[in-house]
Amino acid sequence: MAGLLDMLRPDQYAASLAEVDVDELKQDGFDTLLIDLDNTLLPWSSSVVPESSRNWVERAKHLGLRICILSNTHNPVRLGAIAEELGVDSVHRARKPWKAGFLRAVREAGSEPGKAVVVGDQIITDILGGNRAGMRTILVHPMDSREFIGTKISRLLEKVIFALTRGAGKPGTISRSTQSEKQDTK
Repeated sequence: MAGLLDMLRPDQYAASLAEVDVDELKQDGFDTLLIDLDNTLLPWSSSVVPESSRNWVERAKHLGLRICILSNTHNPVRLGAIAEELGVDSVHRARKPWKAGFLRAVREAGSEPGKAVVVGDQIITDILGGNRAGMRTILVHPMDSREFIGTKISRLLEKVIFALTRGAGKPGTISRSTQSEKQDTK
């Protein structure tokens, strides 16, 4: 059971995407960021990228970090339009938590798993998949309470997982944000 719990445990926690320190990630040797779409980069089912997310993406790109939006979405047109607007790559139907989509995104970015960071709002898809692929993982709070019905169901299981994994983190890797847990969704 401990092995499975380790796979469900993020390396880091942050209140929002905007609070993930891209300068620190760059200094730590990471070169690629795989970002979940819905409720991580922008509110679920929206096509409007909040200013806080847009600024974060621009800062990461300025530092030379490669960014790929990695999503299970079945709407590649929406995902492609958002990725194009931000000037980043994207992978749709990633089949998270299976590691193939994560590895494909890293390969297409010209990187390797040990230099990639996954940022997402779901333990069962983003964190489990990123950990299975050998990447650093950061769990953020969902931006909005509106979600796909399947996500709402998995959130119930995530509450149990979160309670089991939150307190006993990987030594030296857990950081908890001290700033607001609210995120700009404008």
